[in-house]
Amino acid sequence: MSPDTQTTSTGLELVVDVGPVAHGGHCVARHDGRVVFVRHGIPGERVRVRLTDAEEKAKFWRADVVEVLDASPDRVPHFWRTADSASSWAHGRPPVGGAELGHVSLQRQRSLKAEVLAEQLSRLAGVELSPDVEGVGQAAKANGAGKTDDGGAGLAWRTRASFGVTQSGRLGMHAHRSDQVIPVQEMPLAVDGINALRLWDVDLQGIERVEVAAPANGSRPLVLLAPAPGTRAKRLNSILAQLPADVSVASYDPLKNETLQLRGRTWVQESAAGHDYRVTGAGFWQIHRDAPETLVGAVTGFLHEGGFLEPGAAVADLYAGAGLFTAPLADAVGETGSVLSVEGAPGTSRDARKNLHGSPQVEIVQGKVERVLRQRPRQFDALILDPPRAGAGKAVVSQLIASSPRAIAYVSCDPSSFARDIGYFQEGGWSLAGLRAFDLYPHTHHLETVALLTPRG
Repeated sequence: MSPDTQTTSTGLELVVDVGPVAHGGHCVARHDGRVVFVRHGIPGERVRVRLTDAEEKAKFWRADVVEVLDASPDRVPHFWRTADSASSWAHGRPPVGGAELGHVSLQRQRSLKAEVLAEQLSRLAGVELSPDVEGVGQAAKANGAGKTDDGGAGLAWRTRASFGVTQSGRLGMHAHRSDQVIPVQEMPLAVDGINALRLWDVDLQGIERVEVAAPANGSRPLVLLAPAPGTRAKRLNSILAQLPADVSVASYDPLKNETLQLRGRTWVQESAAGHDYRVTGAGFWQIHRDAPETLVGAVTGFLHEGGFLEPGAAVADLYAGAGLFTAPLADAVGETGSVLSVEGAPGTSRDARKNLHGSPQVEIVQGKVERVLRQRPRQFDALILDPPRAGAGKAVVSQLIASSPRAIAYVSCDPSSFARDIGYFQEGGWSLAGLRAFDLYPHTHHLETVALLTPRG
């Protein structure tokens, strides 16, 4: 056994030099010629890691940092002990997921995310760009050349949070790539409205998952409970009695996609860009408190600057959700224009109908984007798409190009699927005319991009 290798009571440990950052929240290291994906390290560090996934015949291994032997100057104390790798493994358990960059200064977090985005664009799309990743919110200050400096700590931004439940009925979160649920006593990334519920003090026996939404506008929060099969109404009533009276509570069956009212509403009221939105408990809404305004501003800014969004224009909002972009698009094109809103989820599409009922220029269609575009071929001045993490895909990109819009604004939460789709657009004769990247998920590896695409020539 190498002197840099040892077996402990928790598993095999290695000493490695941390290499470049990679998409997915880890860095690349090597040990005896084998790739090791290391989480909780920083490029340039020398660390001791614990192997968490190390099949002998596997092409690569996975590992968590348990000790830093030579620290990066960008390393900072983790803000959350439950998510801190070294502290957690010292107590014999893995860290919770969801704050895997909490040991890195915010400025370096953003530079690492920019490196990932640039690498994905280069490798998957042949595009050589290195956009800055911008901070958002009131604490983000202009620092020249489009750069931003977040004067805050990158905490208290999540207006939505998902939790597991331990076997003993305590609130918890999953370890990365694991079914293990670890009890939590706080969620520093969540807004005060979520932490104030003190769900960790509630006996949640009989519940499998808990989803919480606390709108940034201060309107009534919603707690969604996903009961285990066979959980009785008496148990749900017991949980209900432990929650604050001014909080809406509903039960949710993800298999049936069914939400049942227990107390108050089964939806929350969100606000952005001068509009109020009803969003069902299981419906999609951007989780950073400042994300809706930021993304609407970036999308409409690109389209307005290019002259693609004017009164009378015909636009489409694809993967439209509850209408975050649809409402400001309707404002921009006016009653002489038209907006087609396409959303696949029935409940979310119903929300969009309620949210846009006063805009006659908006047509709401529920269905898969590829099917709607195939069944309703139309010409558009501009298209907006905000697909799920998997991206749009080659077939949808081909349909978008075939509709011959003047411009497309593409919102993405995944640099890999985004870069892949940009490659498809380029193959179809389109170019990347504008790109902005936002740090809407501080202390995680995730980022959001907004791109403007236009046909070449």
